[in-house]
Formats: sequence, C-alpha cells, structure tokens
Amino acid sequence: MANDIDRAGVAKAYARWAPIYDMVFGKVFDSGRQSTIAVADAIGGRVLDVGVGTGLSLSDYSPSTKLCGVDISEPMLRRAHERVRTLNLTNVETLAVMDAKNLAFPDNFFDAVVAQYVITAVPDPEATLDDFIRVLKPGGELILVNHIGAESGPRKLFELAFAPLARRLGWRPEFPWARLVNWAARHGGVELAERRPMPPMGHFSLIRYRKL
Repeated sequence: MANDIDRAGVAKAYARWAPIYDMVFGKVFDSGRQSTIAVADAIGGRVLDVGVGTGLSLSDYSPSTKLCGVDISEPMLRRAHERVRTLNLTNVETLAVMDAKNLAFPDNFFDAVVAQYVITAVPDPEATLDDFIRVLKPGGELILVNHIGAESGPRKLFELAFAPLARRLGWRPEFPWARLVNWAARHGGVELAERRPMPPMGHFSLIRYRKL
C-alpha cells in the first residue's frame, strides 16, 4: 500500500524521537506500560520485550524476571544500554537491534512476549504476531498494549484525519480490532485471554493471547 509504513521509515522516525522519547511519551503511555509489566511479572520466567526503545520499562520489572529486549532503532537501544548500566539491571540478559518480524530466538523460548505500542508501527503486523507466537512456550502469553481504531463516530474521523501525520511518526492510527480477530482465527494456535481498555479515555487496549 502506497500510504502504508515501511521498516526504514519506522527506524528513521524512532531515531528522531530517541533524544526526547522519555520526556514526551513517558507519562502518556505509563498506564499501559505498568499494566503489561504487572501481567508479565505474574507469569515470570523469561520475558521478551519487543520495541523496548530507550529501556524506559526495564527497571519496572521484577528483578526475578529475566529480560530480553529488542528494538529496530539503534539510537534508542544505546539509551537502553546506558540505563541498564546506570541502574545495574542484572536481570536484563540481552538488548539487541532486531526486526520484530524476524526474531533471532529459537521456538518455544519465552514465557511471555510483551509488545507495547508496537503492532501499529510495523509494516506487516500479522507476520510479526506470528513470530511472537513462535518464540513463546506453549501456555505462554503474548501481552500487547496498542491503540485499536474506533469503529465509528468522532474518534474514527479524528484517526483518519490524523493518519498521514501519524505515519510520519511511525504509527498506523486506524488499526481495527477486526484485524487482530482475523489474525487469531487464521493462526489457530492462540486464544484471547483478555481485552482491557486503557487510558487515556480507552484509546488503548491491553490484549492478552495465550499460546495453545
């Protein structure tokens, strides 16, 4: 699609955001971030944080949760590495530049995969979700926080108007819930465990899928 986003565009967008990301987005996304971390910590074991960015979330996980973080943006990950060193986060096993659609991890490796605000910022969401499930152990959980597009009304109109600017920031703001429903049905190896509206004003959802 001509108006869709691409991998190079996403990497470029987040390289621009890296210096100010924490200041601009830290508070806005805090509720969703804390909610995903609480779910992941309850599962425990080894957790993959996809789109770890500047590592803003890393210190909020339990020290007993083993963490691997990946991101497409090398400038973002430089800040994450600094954070790990400064805070001595010994439970962080790996931080690596990686394409979310082609994760360099073996099958059935993680107890949970966390992807906060990621799915609307990748060129191929369905293939990316497939790879998230591939690296999960059976019974493990994929924990998403994401903007889900409105089906109708003023919010839908706003999202459509905002879409061109959002793409320049590396986002796809009109992402519909039906797209996740169709993906899960096609995949066949997952079940929806929870969908929970999140602040601000329910614009975001916490979504949990369990690998069968």
